[in-house]
Amino acid sequence: MSATLGTLMAEGVAALNEAGIENARMDVRILLARAAGVDGGRISAWPEDEVAADKEALFRDMIARRSGHEPVGRILGERDFWRHTFKLAPETLEPRPDSETLVEWAIDFLEDNDAPRIVDFGAGTGCLLLSTIGDLPGSSGIGLDISEGAVACARENARALDLDGQVEFRVSDWDSALDDRERADGFDLVMSNPPYITRDEMETLSPEVQKFDPRIALTDEGDGLAAYRVLSQVAFDLAKPGGFVIFEIGRGQEKDVGQLLVEAGFVGVEYREDLGGIVRCVAAKKTRCSVGRCVI
Repeated sequence: MSATLGTLMAEGVAALNEAGIENARMDVRILLARAAGVDGGRISAWPEDEVAADKEALFRDMIARRSGHEPVGRILGERDFWRHTFKLAPETLEPRPDSETLVEWAIDFLEDNDAPRIVDFGAGTGCLLLSTIGDLPGSSGIGLDISEGAVACARENARALDLDGQVEFRVSDWDSALDDRERADGFDLVMSNPPYITRDEMETLSPEVQKFDPRIALTDEGDGLAAYRVLSQVAFDLAKPGGFVIFEIGRGQEKDVGQLLVEAGFVGVEYREDLGGIVRCVAAKKTRCSVGRCVI
């Protein structure tokens, strides 16, 4: 006899509760809907619906993986972010709502620009760059990442969103993949969500993060500021006069990162909080200077 949506839902919730998974009911609903190929609302409306044996087996495998603290997004192979769904890869971070703060701020800075150009360091899935480009008609950009797997994933996401004509992703150690013309032309915005978690903080992260996000994208194995020390100067060199830089940062890093941007030559340092009230991004501007005169 085939299992029903209702019995599988109850079984999954019990398994995740036993494994200590928070929000077990929500996770089970998402996984069951995907495995059974139904809308999530149908699970409550028609719990007596039977589930085919192959779909039941798929669901049980998903629950086993989630019980081992594998995130739902990793199990599904994708994660919603901003207005889109992004494919994940083992080499990429799983996009999180906190990072939407950077996208929102980038759009605010650039929405009145004519055909703005953006460069994104540590592009990962491409979620930051693609989300920003997708909301700015006529914009274009380059995403750089040291991981070939991440770049392949970002390119696939660009094609899926029909943005591959506006965005190019390249394997790069810092800015090594940019040519002389691109450096000379500069960018209206330099953005990055670099590894900013300290080595000590890594031990406090959830199993979902420690076990399934790539460590190289999370931490610099030091004080969490190593990437900013390099990127602050790289960003100043690449930003057009009047252009901006925005970095995502960790809790309590705003003053240190802001000072690095000032030392690199930027002015007008600002900070923005995420929905949880934590300062999540720092931004600054490169002045427009002529002989004897600078305009902010």
